[in-house]
Amino acid sequence: MDRIETLVVGAGVVGLAVARELAIAGREVLVVDKAADIGSETSSRNSEVIHAGIYYPAGTLKARLCVEGRQLLYDFCAARGVEAPAIGKLIVATTPAEITKLQQLAEAARLNGVTDLQWLTREEAIALEPEVSCVAALLSPSNGIVDSHGYMLALQGDAEAHGAGIVLRTSFQSARRDGAGHIAVLADDRSETSELHCRTIVNCAGHGAHGIAASIEGVDATALPPRHLAKGSYCAVSGRSPFTRLIYPIPVPGALGTHVTMDLDGRARLGPNIEWVQSLDYSVADSIVSEFREACRRFWPGIGSRDITPSYAGIRPKVHGPDSSFADFIIEGAAQNALAGIVNLFGIESPGLTSSLAIARHVARMMGVFDSHQGPQPQNLQY
Repeated sequence: MDRIETLVVGAGVVGLAVARELAIAGREVLVVDKAADIGSETSSRNSEVIHAGIYYPAGTLKARLCVEGRQLLYDFCAARGVEAPAIGKLIVATTPAEITKLQQLAEAARLNGVTDLQWLTREEAIALEPEVSCVAALLSPSNGIVDSHGYMLALQGDAEAHGAGIVLRTSFQSARRDGAGHIAVLADDRSETSELHCRTIVNCAGHGAHGIAASIEGVDATALPPRHLAKGSYCAVSGRSPFTRLIYPIPVPGALGTHVTMDLDGRARLGPNIEWVQSLDYSVADSIVSEFREACRRFWPGIGSRDITPSYAGIRPKVHGPDSSFADFIIEGAAQNALAGIVNLFGIESPGLTSSLAIARHVARMMGVFDSHQGPQPQNLQY
């Protein structure tokens, strides 16, 4: 039977970041994913926005890891030639009643350590972005956009350069205890199975994380967090964006509101909206065009002259449903799940891309890992 020190399940952005972090620290790492390509689900179906850390309650993992991860991401991309321009964004109030909500966002950002926000009057906002319509705005210089696929390729390259293996078209079937480790059962795309002895399993499987966890001996499936799917669709807009920054409205429950982002070529896109679904259906309905046009017309009146076409959709792996507006990342090691050698990650939605390098460091700290760029870590943590 083959043996490995750490098995990472999931080759999305977080799984790749975790594998890289552990490999740099000298751990023997294998990543498996059932898909044919890295990052083919949630990691490649998002807005590619680098978040600043504004929206999340102070002290939460989302707040802390987003702020930490944002700078790690910019530094990583700069060092490896991955496009990640910090173009900034405006969060706009379109009615006087929304100014209070804008003030609340500014205070939340301050508590999270986001110290570079600037308050703009209507005139100041229009001076920066002549096509925008608002009564006041917050300017966030730390926001940006990133070539998510280029970023994941760089993570993969780093991980492999430090000895990690990445095996695609291979699914995790189950795991059972074996002394101080686990025996994982894997299956290839021909349904042929094999067994692998590993000391640690890190479950970064995104939408599949609940199923992976439930298939591990000793995990109480009834104690797993809720699993909900929130679909977000996007539309493409004809022509170049009239904006040089991202334009966001006041958030809505469970999401940040339909906003205007852009790709690295300067083309505008709209989205995402939020639709609670029961399955991984990535189709985009033609009916969202009128919905998006009306949602964005409040702060971009000129959108009425643009052609809008349905583009793509992503599905957020949430651990809260439509009756709640927030749930934190859930990252459980032995201290939370009482299972030595098992780390489960649930609900890694936005700002998961921005936070990915910080999430990887968090997992490494939970495992008591030492490496050269983090320094000594506590050795009394179980994993």
